[in-house]
Amino acid sequence: MKLSTTLILLFFAINLMAQFPIGSRTLSFTDPSRSNRNVTAEVYYPATSAGANTTVATGEFPVLAFGHGFVMSVSAYDLVWQGIVPEGYIMILPTTEGAITPNHGNFGRDLAFLISKMRDENMNASSPFFGKIAATSAVMGHSMGGGSAFLAAEYDTTITAIATLAAANTNPPSIAAATNVAIPALVFAGVNDCVTPPAQHQIPMYDSLATDCKTYISINGASHCQFANSNFFCSTGEATCQPAATISRTVQLNTVFTYLLPWLDYQLKADTAAGNNFQTLLLGSSGISYEQNCSLTTVSGMEELSSKEFSLILQQNAEYAILRTDSNIEFSILLSDISGRILMTQHISNSNEYHLDLSNLNEGFYSLNVKVKGKTDSVFKILR
Repeated sequence: MKLSTTLILLFFAINLMAQFPIGSRTLSFTDPSRSNRNVTAEVYYPATSAGANTTVATGEFPVLAFGHGFVMSVSAYDLVWQGIVPEGYIMILPTTEGAITPNHGNFGRDLAFLISKMRDENMNASSPFFGKIAATSAVMGHSMGGGSAFLAAEYDTTITAIATLAAANTNPPSIAAATNVAIPALVFAGVNDCVTPPAQHQIPMYDSLATDCKTYISINGASHCQFANSNFFCSTGEATCQPAATISRTVQLNTVFTYLLPWLDYQLKADTAAGNNFQTLLLGSSGISYEQNCSLTTVSGMEELSSKEFSLILQQNAEYAILRTDSNIEFSILLSDISGRILMTQHISNSNEYHLDLSNLNEGFYSLNVKVKGKTDSVFKILR
């Protein structure tokens, strides 16, 4: 099945609006907590001009640490960083654990370590990245690197978000690590992935995630290796199994960027319009199926937002919100601020409407979690 024309045009429009040339550097750091392990990486960043070792552009940019697949080099992901970095992101790709017997635990720690080191670079006056690193970050990866991203997020709870492409279950198991990952997550899978079939890899990871905001996107006709550039080692392994891809690499990667870029902008840049766009794309898409336990649409002013169980109406003056459901049921609510601090809990019995007083809240973002026994939670984002 082909991706809809709307989504393909949207991806090209995003790239036409790209703001930054891409600079590149090779970095090497030493981790004293692991017997002075040497962690080498390639970093791609928004620059004043394209090329190696050029000046980092003006601004502060979120860091994305991206893990490569099994025996795949970072050059297999040229198309990935070329689609992301111009939009205002720094991508750092470890070149470690490329051998036939990789240590997944170390690779996950490398991903987390690199995010930490880039934060240090932000404070280092002699670094080209001095004052250039935003407070937000994400861990990402493909195949083995995707599974290792779950390990990284478990190791470092200060990482802001996680996004994976055809993630493979690792050793130690990323499925188990996901139970300790409570940050926003976006999990991509290919329906025709015969290397890491979703039922044994991405779906259990997604189901195990502890986060209250996760999205699973399954791309029709997509294969395992087409989440990256054409690569001999990946293609050789994929040639031994079925089914094969029924869409092109271009269509598959276009689909990824169509959803990934607005999701990153929402999670790492607090871009509410991007969150609204992400939800609109999901609802109007063809070529994918998806699951989600939250909405990235932000309620502001006289607006209404709906989940499967509830609708939320925020009044124009944002003094209160009305939570409604179709029938009288028992439910509970939990209101928290952007840092996760719980501001209010309430249990409601046999009602189909609840008025939530917001008058004492400062301006900003809030999360409303609505729980019904035996049902998936509904999570609403509110801009006061």
